[in-house]
Amino acid sequence: MNTDLARRIAALLEGIPIPMMAVDGQTRLIAANRQAEALFGEDLADRPFVTIVRHPAVVQAVEWVLQPDLGDAPPTDPALPTPPEGIATLRANIVADGREIGAEVTVSPLPASIGKGALIAVMDNSVAEEAEQTRRDFVANVSHELRTPLTAMIGFIETLRGPARNDAAARDRFLDIMEREANRMNRLVHDLLSLSRVQAEERRRPSAKVDLPGLLRGVLATLHHSAEDSGVTLEAEGLDRELRLPGDPDQLVQVFQNLIENAIKYGVSGKRVRVTLKHVRHEPLLRGPGWAVEIRDFGEGIDEMHLPRLTERFYRVDTHRSRAQGGTGLGLAIVKHIVNRHRGRLRITSTKGEGSSFTVILPETLQRG
Repeated sequence: MNTDLARRIAALLEGIPIPMMAVDGQTRLIAANRQAEALFGEDLADRPFVTIVRHPAVVQAVEWVLQPDLGDAPPTDPALPTPPEGIATLRANIVADGREIGAEVTVSPLPASIGKGALIAVMDNSVAEEAEQTRRDFVANVSHELRTPLTAMIGFIETLRGPARNDAAARDRFLDIMEREANRMNRLVHDLLSLSRVQAEERRRPSAKVDLPGLLRGVLATLHHSAEDSGVTLEAEGLDRELRLPGDPDQLVQVFQNLIENAIKYGVSGKRVRVTLKHVRHEPLLRGPGWAVEIRDFGEGIDEMHLPRLTERFYRVDTHRSRAQGGTGLGLAIVKHIVNRHRGRLRITSTKGEGSSFTVILPETLQRG
């Protein structure tokens, strides 16, 4: 196939938004679009197809499309639509981008006017499958979180209508518990709605400017009485400067209020919580300078095995303690998504017996992407 024709095919593939490759009659690659190069690497041209996608069924499908008279058609996958004559479709787990992905592959012949060859389309279904699994897990978790207080409340209502109908002391005790459970469900619904809003905005960069030291001073003032009631002293360092960063003020208040409240609740044994704002000359993950806000408590700390999972939805280090203190298990997930929206980073470190540190690093300027 001549070079000019190969260039024309490559230009055609660039207009297609999914990974696409074209091979000639000898199954050598003649063109690949950018999406295919992102999956399988650059410099694919003139390589045998078998060295790019090392999956026997996919290679067999390509060979059959090129020479349908030399073998039986690949079996039709009942989960996929029946392909037109001369086209093969299959699902396969193939290695791409350094990982195994679940892909839907379609192989069709090049138009006869162009020459002998085949087009290979690769639909990466991994993201959709992961999203579906996440949705199933999320529904299961929400159902579990709501079922427990609802079951308790139904039991108390039945008791109040029956054996405790005329027991004033039991009635007051049960009503107190029912109020706590109703408040817990209300907090859960509020956090679910908040998480949904945050995720919907995650790809939209904030356009406002935030007085970060002033925002932190405001959060500390709001939580002063709560800390005082718990016997915790709030300390601040670096908040006496003037500094404005790109950010959503309401969401950043939510982040720091959540983190400082957690430090007060779970680090209460350390008797103090320190909030420090400092400049980071160069943060590799931000590809530039930024500002770090560290919220540190001096309590009992968190076992290292829990740290990687703390921002997962509904993950709790101590389920009973978290629920008793009104936690929904969604706070750190909300924090993570807000920090992601600000193109920042969240770092968590902890040492058993010495306390925990949650550091939010925000870029001085928002980069694209």
